[in-house]
Amino acid sequence: MSIARRIVGLALVAGGIVLLVFAHSASHSAASDISRVFTGNPTDRAMWLMAGGIVCLVAGAGAILLPTKLFRR
Repeated sequence: MSIARRIVGLALVAGGIVLLVFAHSASHSAASDISRVFTGNPTDRAMWLMAGGIVCLVAGAGAILLPTKLFRR
């Protein structure tokens, strides 16, 4: 396994975790509570942070776990 790909994968996983923590914090903020009262949904910022965190986690896990043959030309 390429060491550079593993480092990028680990960085993506770490970034995804950070984004999910921020999303959790944003979803419990006062602005999100007010938005939830009127719309039934948290703020757009919380949703985008959550989506970005999930995408980073999946991309990082794929970079770490998928075989090297898939990345060769």
